[in-house]
Amino acid sequence: MVNVIDVLAERGFIKQTTHDEPLRKLLSDQSVTVYTGFDPTADSLHVGHIVAIMALAHMQRHGHRPIAILGGGTALIGDPSGKTELRQMLTREQIAQNVKGISAQIGRYLDFGNGKALTLNNADWLSNINYIDFLRDTGVHFSVNRMLSAECYKGRMEKGLSFIEFNYMLLQSYDYLYLQHQFDCRLQMGGDDQWSNILAGADLIRRVGHIETYGITFPLLTTSGGKKMGKTEEGAVWLATDRTSPYDFYQYWRNTHDLDVERFLAIFTFLPMEEVRRLGALKDREINEAKKILAMEATKLAHGEAEALKAKQAAEALFSGAGEAAGIPTVEVEARLLVAGVNIAELLVVTGITVSKGEGRRLIQGGGIYINEKRIDSPDALITDSHLQDGKIAIRKGKKQFTYLRPV
Repeated sequence: MVNVIDVLAERGFIKQTTHDEPLRKLLSDQSVTVYTGFDPTADSLHVGHIVAIMALAHMQRHGHRPIAILGGGTALIGDPSGKTELRQMLTREQIAQNVKGISAQIGRYLDFGNGKALTLNNADWLSNINYIDFLRDTGVHFSVNRMLSAECYKGRMEKGLSFIEFNYMLLQSYDYLYLQHQFDCRLQMGGDDQWSNILAGADLIRRVGHIETYGITFPLLTTSGGKKMGKTEEGAVWLATDRTSPYDFYQYWRNTHDLDVERFLAIFTFLPMEEVRRLGALKDREINEAKKILAMEATKLAHGEAEALKAKQAAEALFSGAGEAAGIPTVEVEARLLVAGVNIAELLVVTGITVSKGEGRRLIQGGGIYINEKRIDSPDALITDSHLQDGKIAIRKGKKQFTYLRPV
């Protein structure tokens, strides 16, 4: 049977591993419990999180048991990794709501039937810790000098590292120790910014339980243009439909740069690598077929086949000019606004297309807003019911972000 390490490496998931050969042997000899943590700092995951979810899914497909840890406890502290300043402190109520939202999203990628995968909230065990006992039993195993040399802290030393953040490594390490004790978890995976935390957790388990555990980190994904994966001019690409519609999600993948197609097919779909390489080798206009397959497969995983088909049909209908593009997001506004006439910059805010009038004005001045495929040249333009076509107004932001406006 193919070792899952080779699968992950071939598909571009692995940046670093601890003790490569012993880990490879462990994953060959037995079913292993593996975990990855997700910070509930928002009520939805975004495209960048899919890397970790897909890695867990590959683990499951090769007979291992994944655990998705939702950091309801650690989110109360805030992870300093990769941040230049203190994260915004969230309330317990906000975190609980965020945990609920992202738990359902992970369930679209993993099979949770019959205990094949688990979703746990680390608030369930971290919230009950006695601080004095924690310092005596866990803190005693950590060297402050070694912690300060870790990458996750070094980047914060100039601007100041708060004491509350300094505790984060201890808590994440305790998570790993808890999961090892309770579920015989032997492997932690995470982004490359988590390398120091993963090593600290494995070291704690070695000192306390005299058991060897392992770690894998994923590379920080960027596009060929150097942008962080999952970021657009409009912001993050979310898995929640009220933040990013299935249509816009599909379009994000459809607009992938030619140079990124093969890499993204390998990471964000389950297509066999032979097919991935064939599609990635296509050139010129033919590469568009590979982009459509990438968009379809990625959207199908995130939103289901029905929504993916609707998004695909909407895109094809829109660009061919044939039929109703039912998958394009539709926003309803009060009919009286259009009867009286509404300023275009204000309308963009009302419909949620922009977050402010200033953003709308900048887009208009840059030639980035179209009404019924006619460019709007003035931020003072009035949009009225005279712009209705077949009961709706088509608004385009940028090259390919479409929204229908309907009066009610």
